[in-house]
Amino acid sequence: MEFTPYTLLTDVGWISVLLIVGNILRNRLKLLQALLLPAPITAGLLGLLLGDEVLGVIHWSDQVGTYTTLLIAVVFASMAYSMDLGGSVASGARNMWGYSTAMFMGQWGLFMLLGLYFFAPLFGTEIWFGMMLPVGFVGGFGTAAAVGSALEEIGVEGASSLGFTSATVGTLVAIVGGVIMANWGIRKGKASQLAGTLPDDLRTGYIRNEAERPSIGKATTNPSSIEPLALHAGFIVFTVLIAYMLNSVIKDQWSNVSIPLFAMAFVVGLVGRLVLKLTGRQNYLDSSTINSVSGAATDYMIAFGIASIVPAALAGYWQALVVLFVLGTVFCVVWMLWAGPRFFGEKWLERGLFGWGWATAAVATGIALLKMVDPKLKSGTLNEYGVAYVGFAPFEIGMTILAPIAVIAGFVTGFAWVSFAVAVGVVVMAYVLKWIPVREESS
Repeated sequence: MEFTPYTLLTDVGWISVLLIVGNILRNRLKLLQALLLPAPITAGLLGLLLGDEVLGVIHWSDQVGTYTTLLIAVVFASMAYSMDLGGSVASGARNMWGYSTAMFMGQWGLFMLLGLYFFAPLFGTEIWFGMMLPVGFVGGFGTAAAVGSALEEIGVEGASSLGFTSATVGTLVAIVGGVIMANWGIRKGKASQLAGTLPDDLRTGYIRNEAERPSIGKATTNPSSIEPLALHAGFIVFTVLIAYMLNSVIKDQWSNVSIPLFAMAFVVGLVGRLVLKLTGRQNYLDSSTINSVSGAATDYMIAFGIASIVPAALAGYWQALVVLFVLGTVFCVVWMLWAGPRFFGEKWLERGLFGWGWATAAVATGIALLKMVDPKLKSGTLNEYGVAYVGFAPFEIGMTILAPIAVIAGFVTGFAWVSFAVAVGVVVMAYVLKWIPVREESS
């Protein structure tokens, strides 16, 4: 089929309709409200069901699986312009940093090692297979798109399907397990900010009170010159274009060198941010507006990613995938129940529940679960995470960028052991420096 602008319109049009349908279903169906299922996931599942792979009602173009590559590049380019690069890790957030970093690097390291020494010999999977658990669980849909697209660029078929399947399963595990844990914590009296119910707008996804509707950004230009949204979107798209052009030049010069588009977009974005600062225009772009553009790209990326899953690509992995997801869930449960009380003392439930949502799905899911036991966010969990993230961000961004490069370079084994060693090192450091177990006076 010849790809034309109208082909793009058809693909985007169908996925847009499904996003709207997903939002309506979330607003109307109690089951989806109980599961806190995001509309993009519902849209993606509907797109998969109605697509050529299942019912054949919607005929997606043969390029639908490539959209995630561009959309994740948009997300990373946006991140470069909007992320907070200031501050330092305060002592009050040190345990949150230790808990988060050890969990994150531990999940990556452990499951890459399991992929090498368990899954490959037993199921005959590729050596990178174990990577698909953290890619989808602690990484989420963004990392699934980034790593999946990067691997497929070097000929690894089905990587995106595996990544998005892992992220979808992780989200369901996060919500179901989180609701169970929240209810258990409330019954046992472990919730310091007792609640047990979510705000109506969080459950339904619709903010009825107009006075409570937040702004999605501030205008930095007068519309008589250029619409602010057009300016911000233009900056991001131009950043991705420059990244693509640089990658093309590098590929022409060194055919064996392959740099993921999202990684290059992030680097170019950082350079663009520096240029704005050096020219005295550091406030030319509004971070909230950038985040809105990034959020929209993320929603479309999730929906397209799930809709483009090829079930046939999963057929050869289904047994290994079942074992992988079971082991991943067990790891997250054990880490929360073991590490939570040690790193956070008596106030571990809120922080552990937040960490559970993040470890299995995304930070946003962790926040949603946190609000079940801390609706006013008075526990200080997010404040600690916000400060700790400054020290954690290099690990999160670095793993997303370096993981596919490690596969490309044939360095999976070394990368796995280094990642696991970092996780163990953080836990040991926490004990040596007497961060854990938390003492009575500090809890």
